[in-house]
Amino acid sequence: MIIPSIVWTICFGLFCAIIVIQVFYYGYFFLRLANFKPSLKANTVEHPVSVVICARDEAHNLVKNLPGVLVQNYKTTHEVVLVNDNSSDESKYVIDEFKRSFKNLNMVELTQEAIMITGKKFPLSMGIKSAKYEIVLLTDADCVPASEHWIQKMQDTYTDDVEIVLGYGAYHKQPGLLNKLIRFETFHTAIQYLSYAIAGTPYMGVGRNLSYKKNVFLRNKGFSSINQIPSGDDDLFINQVANSSNTAISIDPDTFTLSDSKKTWSEWLSQKYRHYTTSKYYQPKHKILLGLYSLSLFLLYPLLAISLIFFNWQIALAIFGVRFILQAFVYFKTMKKLNESDLFPWFLLLDIWMFFYFIFTAPAIWKAPRKNWD
Repeated sequence: MIIPSIVWTICFGLFCAIIVIQVFYYGYFFLRLANFKPSLKANTVEHPVSVVICARDEAHNLVKNLPGVLVQNYKTTHEVVLVNDNSSDESKYVIDEFKRSFKNLNMVELTQEAIMITGKKFPLSMGIKSAKYEIVLLTDADCVPASEHWIQKMQDTYTDDVEIVLGYGAYHKQPGLLNKLIRFETFHTAIQYLSYAIAGTPYMGVGRNLSYKKNVFLRNKGFSSINQIPSGDDDLFINQVANSSNTAISIDPDTFTLSDSKKTWSEWLSQKYRHYTTSKYYQPKHKILLGLYSLSLFLLYPLLAISLIFFNWQIALAIFGVRFILQAFVYFKTMKKLNESDLFPWFLLLDIWMFFYFIFTAPAIWKAPRKNWD
């Protein structure tokens, strides 16, 4: 069967449209993060801070990571609220041992499951309500601050108008392809939510490194509107309460948190599958913006291949080059800012990989999330 040349022309036209869409996103949104410079503050104020961590059967992670939170170089009043959520391991004994040396560590012990509230929302709500101070800083038991200045520099991002601070939750650099793919996907997500926030359209944060004022939580009745959804204590809550004037970002390397990446493909894809089930609950404007970008990236390389083979490879390559140069510029600067520069030599291959990644995670868009603690 001979395919009419008009079909290849249409495909080339679609390819050009996809390039225009991609250039728009890189030029209008992602370039903002590449060029981002935090505002210089005339006066630095240190606020009292409550760090809130939820843990379930995380004794091994608490032993490894909790010291990094407890030994922060922050002279102003602060506390660490650790919610031990129905753990069946030795978490309680580990926490009690830490409390002997660190008087600012407070444990909230939960011994019963919440009825009709799935996921981590109930223990996190208890931790936030138990917090003594207005500024709440969230992280996970499997995370460790990248520096001893994490608390100080995250809280320093607050101004009179700011109620929410979005941070970057990175992964430890380890050998192997899977680690690079996980870190690139994490970077790719971060470049979106951080850039959107700078552009005045914040839509999510990550619970591994997130801060907001306790009053924001209480004023919006906590997670009451999303209690029935297993995930979303970070992205859905921020999607509901963040706006152009009350949200700021912090990308100082001292404010990053670090986690160990998943060791197997199935564990990682299961984790991402679970996280993406919440995207269907985003505000319509966010779903449109994120959906259009993802669709354009998904179609980019198949249409590029068709245009190279069946239309005119020289023209197609030249048009693709516009997006490639802009992307390389943005990635070089943002990877440097987010301490992911070792990924830059591989960014084109990693970008192509995203086509297959979307295929693997697409079912999460329409299937119901699993009701497990995360």
